[in-house]
Amino acid sequence: MFKFLKQVSDYAKHSFLAGRYIGQGLSVTFDHMNRRPITVQYPYEKLIPSERFRGRIHFEFDKCISCEVCVRVCPINLPVVDWEFNQEAKKKELKHYSIDFGVCIFCGNCVEFCPTNCLSFTEEYELSTYDRHELNLDNVAMGRLPYKVTDDPMVTPLRELVYLPKGVLDPHFLPPDGNRVGLLPSEILEQAVEDINDIKQ
Repeated sequence: MFKFLKQVSDYAKHSFLAGRYIGQGLSVTFDHMNRRPITVQYPYEKLIPSERFRGRIHFEFDKCISCEVCVRVCPINLPVVDWEFNQEAKKKELKHYSIDFGVCIFCGNCVEFCPTNCLSFTEEYELSTYDRHELNLDNVAMGRLPYKVTDDPMVTPLRELVYLPKGVLDPHFLPPDGNRVGLLPSEILEQAVEDINDIKQ
């Protein structure tokens, strides 16, 4: 008898929890039903990536000193640095540099720890190809100028949600001078400098 009552109580408890979880899921659904849909008509419209977006890595051949710091800090030892030692100049000479973006996890260690800043992230994220070997870019392919959404005349650039003005949920037909909700990093820095100057006075 007690075993039967325990089974009934467990069943009731699990039914109550299931109803509660379904209610939580539906609350999120109903919350989104009140919002306007935001549809980006890709590829005719593209979102502008954020300031710290990690896209294709740009490489500057002339700045590289073949120190191989990027290889040591990479979690998967990905960059391939081919160099020769110049006996006359007593320094390394870079011959070839490549990164396989089919394997790269875009962690940013190579960019952050590069002592000469010859590596930098770009806004390029459209790296898909039919052959994975085409993702193994050498120093020439990585050295080409980075792609910007705002420079493409065939594409309408749209701002991401976090960069829209307060209360605006649709990036279409937005005036270009509309400020976003938060401050830009440069504006935060200016405000901090002003605060420090006020404290000193």
